[in-house]
Amino acid sequence: MEIPSKNTLIEWDKNHVWHPFTQMKEYWESEPLIIEKGEGFYLIDLDGKRYIDGTSSIWVNVFGYSKEELIQAITEQSRKLPHSTLLGLANIPSIMLAKKLVELAPKGLNKVFYSDNGSTAVEVALKMTYHYWQIKGEKKRRSFVCFKNGYHGDTLGAVSVGGIDMFHKIYRPLLFKSYKAPSPYCYRCPLKLDRNKCSMECVSIFEHIVMEHKEELCGVIIEPYVQGAGGIIVQPEGFLSKVWQITKKNNLLFIADEVATGFGRTGSMFACERENVIPDVICLSKTITGGYLPLAATITTDEIYNAFLGRYEEFKTFFHGHTYTGNPISCQLALANLDLFEREDLISKIKEKIEFAQKELEKFKDLPNVGEVRQGGLMIGIELVQNRKDKKVYPPEKKMGQRVILKAREKGLIIRPLGDVIVIMPPLAIDKETLKKIFDITYESICEVTDKHN
Repeated sequence: MEIPSKNTLIEWDKNHVWHPFTQMKEYWESEPLIIEKGEGFYLIDLDGKRYIDGTSSIWVNVFGYSKEELIQAITEQSRKLPHSTLLGLANIPSIMLAKKLVELAPKGLNKVFYSDNGSTAVEVALKMTYHYWQIKGEKKRRSFVCFKNGYHGDTLGAVSVGGIDMFHKIYRPLLFKSYKAPSPYCYRCPLKLDRNKCSMECVSIFEHIVMEHKEELCGVIIEPYVQGAGGIIVQPEGFLSKVWQITKKNNLLFIADEVATGFGRTGSMFACERENVIPDVICLSKTITGGYLPLAATITTDEIYNAFLGRYEEFKTFFHGHTYTGNPISCQLALANLDLFEREDLISKIKEKIEFAQKELEKFKDLPNVGEVRQGGLMIGIELVQNRKDKKVYPPEKKMGQRVILKAREKGLIIRPLGDVIVIMPPLAIDKETLKKIFDITYESICEVTDKHN
């Protein structure tokens, strides 16, 4: 198909495409940035201008664009078998990937259920754990404990356990009941405590919620170590393990949403490993295919899986699935991606880059309009404030986060804000020279925008 002119593409885009998490009225009033191709760690627009991909195309890209081994995996599997249903049938890549994921996952997670994205991985986990208790005869168990500022996706089940009002409040009448524990957002502690004197009272409140409602709870869901969409909120050391211990002590199921934190993003293969936490269910997606195609996996224990086993007429079947569940191309791609993790010793190299980033981020801490710099591996959030002393936020109409990322775009860097938190989430295999450019451009952009609008 012949590609039309740039002006025609812009017209069609504005007339026909509804962009996610985008205020379309403002989008119409600006000139869209249309990406034509990717090369290495850069995205290239219709005019040939190059931009460093500072968000990994929303936290998914690992080895950059045009990675030959990944393209080859897609091409070869496309010729062999592009798709075959997993409903009652099997395919070779889905079998091999399941075996690989079980080898990598925390101990005891042996059964893999495929889906298409992070939201659906969580939806599977919620339905699976609820259904488990129903089969066990625990009919009162219908709710979950989750955390404020948490984000688990946009399907209604995932929204029901979400904790970001800006995203979730409007849908509240459609949601099932959940109990929200305080987020360990130490910079803006919801309990108004001093982090230097705090003994994690938020964990005590979590425990109180569990104790009060444990007879009606299916389990607990958490983003281990870092709450991503909540503003890159990094949990204090020991928080995750304490939550896990309380969960297990009260005979509840522990769901680790590692959609964003999994596959090396925090410096270990899975964030749970940092505190030796072993979940009952883990949700994976994003970097699983290197950022090339959609795929997700929900991995659980033999205990949960075995509860669904029975005769046909007992109807214990897990009645859930998607058309492209276990798609052979995506599964073969994921295998190639994970093979590259090992061959290129990526986890060790990520740890070096985490240390490099930590040093580069020091200069941001002296900026008068930077309230806090948060880093969880290669998940970085820089929170902008109007007044550093009293942590006063900018009024929404100033759109400071948006102004900063647009200034960075002018300088050849694509990043995105979460409100007034500037997020840096580079491809995991990025070289240090390009990583330094990301920090330099971000620093310059914050300085220029805040100087102008103070």
